[in-house]
Amino acid sequence: MPPAVHPLRCRCGALQGQVELSGLSNRMRCYCQDCQAFARFLGSPDQVLDAQGGSDVVQLAPHRIRITQGAAHLAVMRLSDQGMLRWYAACCRTPVGNTMSSRAMPFTGLLAQCLDSAPLEAAFGPVRASANTASAIGEPKPRAFGMAGAVLRILGMVLGSRLSGRYKDTPFFTASGAPVAEPTVLSAEERARLRPTPGLG
Repeated sequence: MPPAVHPLRCRCGALQGQVELSGLSNRMRCYCQDCQAFARFLGSPDQVLDAQGGSDVVQLAPHRIRITQGAAHLAVMRLSDQGMLRWYAACCRTPVGNTMSSRAMPFTGLLAQCLDSAPLEAAFGPVRASANTASAIGEPKPRAFGMAGAVLRILGMVLGSRLSGRYKDTPFFTASGAPVAEPTVLSAEERARLRPTPGLG
């Protein structure tokens, strides 16, 4: 019997795929300045962020993600030359997710906007953690919670993927370990325009 899956698609439908539901997942809300800057880079912050600048992120091992249509639309940017790889669908600028710069660290944070064709809670559970709340927009700031458990779940994902060898099975990196698309790296000036408050790059 094939594993249960959750659909993945961009807004226009040119890029489509699925996420295996078996395995560790961690759903969290991140308010960091970098996630906010990424949403502004895409040109649709109101469609990505909540009212206080939070992103709904589902964290899981990348071997559970399959792109079944439109892989050529995958594009990637970095806020700086040391920043995370932030993936999106170039066709309609839908955010897809964040990865580390190397497939050797098998960890992906999928943005809810590429998963919202079906209810998230039934597939990935409720939001279990809230992070970087000091960067949230407005007052009062949201409450931070759940990060100790989130770190343990992330470590479990990474270790499981590494020990099984499945970390090499990823839609974001080639067989040689290079990103499947050339990252666009923002200049300091571009980054400053997207992130009006001081922060890390």
